[in-house]
Amino acid sequence: AMIASHVHSANNKASGTVNGLIAEMPIAGGHNAPPRGRNYPFNEKGEPVYGPKDEMNLDQMLSLGVPVWLAGGYGSPEKRKEAQAAGAAGIQVGSLYFISDESRLDNTIKQALFNQLLQEDIQVYTDPIASPTGFPFKVIQMQGTNSEKSVYDKRPRICDLGYLRVPFERKDGSIGYRCPSEPVEAFVKKGGTIEETIGKKDLCHGLFANISLAQIQRNGYVEKPLLTGGDDINSARALLIDGKTSFSAADVTKYLLSE
Repeated sequence: AMIASHVHSANNKASGTVNGLIAEMPIAGGHNAPPRGRNYPFNEKGEPVYGPKDEMNLDQMLSLGVPVWLAGGYGSPEKRKEAQAAGAAGIQVGSLYFISDESRLDNTIKQALFNQLLQEDIQVYTDPIASPTGFPFKVIQMQGTNSEKSVYDKRPRICDLGYLRVPFERKDGSIGYRCPSEPVEAFVKKGGTIEETIGKKDLCHGLFANISLAQIQRNGYVEKPLLTGGDDINSARALLIDGKTSFSAADVTKYLLSE
């Protein structure tokens, strides 16, 4: 999530021309920047609490003379109109398209999300420690997925995709790679600390399982999904009307552009 005080820095540091900016609020799906400051508070659920320092200064961003799109919680016609009225070029939306017909999200998962939407809100938890990156990660709470501690605790601690590994320098000067979601012993042997491994989850396998590409480990364990989405995924309920049980990407676009 980009916040106003970083805008000028980002614009000045870019190696090429900055043609536009996307300002993403902390309720967006996936990874988000943590709140400003070192000792930020947490709510009763253990989620980081964002405050006044994290609020966006849209006028300051617009003063750079490039178009700005607002994201994270803008997946509705009301928020789209609000963004444009404030001077933004438009909005960026992910969560609604994530569960559209064209999305590669597993159809069984989609239908389970739709069934829940017709009864109650989908809960999205901002997990401050799950991601190996160290950034807060938005996790859709869904039974039978790795959002549940009891489910994830049964998973063998394996990190063999390694898309979130980071390089480190070995004692001999060569470069190795490690991830805090890999087996603890291996991570510590590579110079990491036990503290860094606590609560970490393997996002790589979970995200592949989301799109029906769950890996089967040698011991027979089948990887479980780990879903991410923004808080406004619940606005999809507006598209499930008149008996509809799914919707297309075109339906989403028509909805967002509607009055």
